[in-house]
Amino acid sequence: MAQTESDQEKIVSVWHDIKTSLSGTDKDFTKGSIGRAIIVLSIPMVLEMLMESVFAVVDIFFVSKLGAEAIATVGITESLMTLIYALAIGFAMATTALVARRYGEKNYDQASITAVQAILVAIIISIPIALLGGLFASELLILMGATGKIVSEFSIYTTIMFSTNFVIMLIFIINAVFRGAGDANIAMRSLWIANGINIVLDPLLIFGVWIFPEMGIAGAAVATSIGRGIGVGYQFYKLFDGKTRINLLRKHLVARWDIMWNLIKVSLGGIGQFIIATSSWIGLVRIIAEFGSVSLAGYTIAVRILIFSILPSWGMSNAAATLVGQNLGAEQPDRAEKSTWISAFANMVFLGMVGIVFYTNAELLMSIFTADVDIIAIGAQCLRIMSYGYLAYAFGMVIIQAFNGAGDTFTPTLINLICFWLVEIPLAYLLAMEFGFAEEGVFYSIVVAETLLGVIGFVLFKKGKWKTTQV
Repeated sequence: MAQTESDQEKIVSVWHDIKTSLSGTDKDFTKGSIGRAIIVLSIPMVLEMLMESVFAVVDIFFVSKLGAEAIATVGITESLMTLIYALAIGFAMATTALVARRYGEKNYDQASITAVQAILVAIIISIPIALLGGLFASELLILMGATGKIVSEFSIYTTIMFSTNFVIMLIFIINAVFRGAGDANIAMRSLWIANGINIVLDPLLIFGVWIFPEMGIAGAAVATSIGRGIGVGYQFYKLFDGKTRINLLRKHLVARWDIMWNLIKVSLGGIGQFIIATSSWIGLVRIIAEFGSVSLAGYTIAVRILIFSILPSWGMSNAAATLVGQNLGAEQPDRAEKSTWISAFANMVFLGMVGIVFYTNAELLMSIFTADVDIIAIGAQCLRIMSYGYLAYAFGMVIIQAFNGAGDTFTPTLINLICFWLVEIPLAYLLAMEFGFAEEGVFYSIVVAETLLGVIGFVLFKKGKWKTTQV
């Protein structure tokens, strides 16, 4: 009887934590149960990242109705835009680290001022990207090996996505502010709003439903940009409404060049590691493009499915980053380390189960997006091979984010350089082009690189130098 009551109390406690994580809390994450802190932080972060991945999946779902060239256009554009994501995510990591550190120190005004500087830098960075990417979209596609309709008809998709990159930058950076302060539920809601609008507008604008114009592939870009833009509007509303941990007041709205420079310095490592990681994806796309639009389409859909599963795991990793930053700010390095190990184990359990589902249902998952049997075959092969590395992906991403949460962005940059540039790209080229494995060789190179990343990350994290990082 006592045991039953105890179990019921645990269930009630977990359910309370789940409701708290979704509704928001003023909980101090430098005290109390680490497991409870991870639940409260990670659930909204997982849902936030799930929503970010939905952008990609929804676009591919509707664009796939326009043919292999349209799918390939989205795939090539996304591979080019990974450089934008690298800047956004790299700078977001620095933002999370500094806001979390200031919040852990209980210096709330300084946390708010840091948030303002991050937003200003994000806007400044987005301007030249919009001009260059918008003006030279066709040339960028040609550089990536695109030909025919992809360049002549579908380049408008690339133009729109680059021209509106500021909404990508802002939605990442402002969410990083909320995550660093522990308001992960606000970050989650902003992406729920953005995705809901994108899901509704995508078919309306692509196919010209009801009163809406038939814009084709351009409609997908417009829908995505409008959805993210409204999500950014919600973020700004929450920054000023006085009901969140970061409450911007008039006194915070100043340009502090010293804080901007500190943010930029800390972010250089984060930006570098993601440019290294994402540019390696560009290299892989360039290799696969040699095998034609069908291969590229299969790979593009498979990677979108992969991202759909991995981005929620990034949510759990982001929870570890917040806990590391706030606990180091509170001068509790051992608690920061323990938080990382617990997060890593939980992530491995989750992503390991996802890997099993993907391996056993690869064709079914691919058939959701296309009826082309050749595209399904390529994509299913990609999903099965990449699922071999899911445990390594899960562990590696938590360890990398723990380094970043501590403000040590150099170590992950070095790890990425070794794993992706010195191992993954050369191995992919050799296996695909020299040894005759074609697309399969590229897929195996991804598994090898990600597994190596997990091993190196474990060794360096155990050394503990990240505990003394100053930001």
